[in-house]
Amino acid sequence: MTSLRLITDRNGELALPSEERLPDADAFDAYSRTVAGVAEKLGPSVAHLAVSRRTRRGRQGGGGSAVAITPDGYMLTSAHVVESGGGVSATFSDGRELRAEVVGSDPLSDLAVVRAENGDLTPAKLGDADELRVGQLVVAIGSPMGLAGTVTAGVVSALGRSLPTRSRNAGRLVENVIQTDAALNPGNSGGALADGLGRVVGVNTAVAGVGLGLAVPINEATRKIVSALINDGRVRRAYIGIVGGTRPLPPRAASRLGRDRAIEVVEVVEGSPAADAALRAEDLIVAVDGEPMGDVGDLQRLMVAERIGRSVEVELIRGGRLTTVELTPRELEVG
Repeated sequence: MTSLRLITDRNGELALPSEERLPDADAFDAYSRTVAGVAEKLGPSVAHLAVSRRTRRGRQGGGGSAVAITPDGYMLTSAHVVESGGGVSATFSDGRELRAEVVGSDPLSDLAVVRAENGDLTPAKLGDADELRVGQLVVAIGSPMGLAGTVTAGVVSALGRSLPTRSRNAGRLVENVIQTDAALNPGNSGGALADGLGRVVGVNTAVAGVGLGLAVPINEATRKIVSALINDGRVRRAYIGIVGGTRPLPPRAASRLGRDRAIEVVEVVEGSPAADAALRAEDLIVAVDGEPMGDVGDLQRLMVAERIGRSVEVELIRGGRLTTVELTPRELEVG
């Protein structure tokens, strides 16, 4: 009969033989320390938002998450969390429940800013999603199912995704959306997606499928949106009035221009600046004010508030010939 021998350390306590230690135990320990460190660092900055919604049946409760970005009360969340909201309250990990108000909301980026009364918040540090790599560790903190302070971890499973958004008569693609396998559930929206250093690199916005979540990236473009929401309560965008898509350039044009893609005009909106300038379906837009256009995202990035009411030069290919037209963008109405 085989005898079992207990192995004890010098203090007489049970110990495992060194050869039975998991070969990747150190890596698991480092992973756990990183996730725990991010949770400890960001936990005080993330709040559960309770939102009283106005519906046809009266007021109903809803909710999500938000992350503090300034000590004096400003918090970043998802626009759909506070959509049609009435009263808003924010509950923090230390037990404080503060009334809050919506400062500004931008459905076309699915970002909103709310401000909690009394301030004295612990602001999170914002990172740069443009530095992320596929496979990199990320940690999601929020209030799924109303369970405040929930932490999940995973990796960046894909980058460069697009998220379609709409606000009544206006639509847009949010670019460079982060895809992660960190578990997200209803209530995570508006919460923080952080890197291993505890920097917020995204705002959790949607569940894309089993095991897949999406987050609006924190980068130069979204920082400008947040700044506009804080200062003006809204985001102004220029608008030319086309529906477009990416199309390969004809070989001769591609060789001449040194690139292979352009924006094909699929539809021109009646009464729009594009219609006034006589743009047509099947025109290929190759540049606007000298900036190369390869897809609709390139045009969106250019249509900022500064171009509203200012003439721009559109370079396009029509019937195989390169031509130029001028048009004056108007402000995009999202209400």
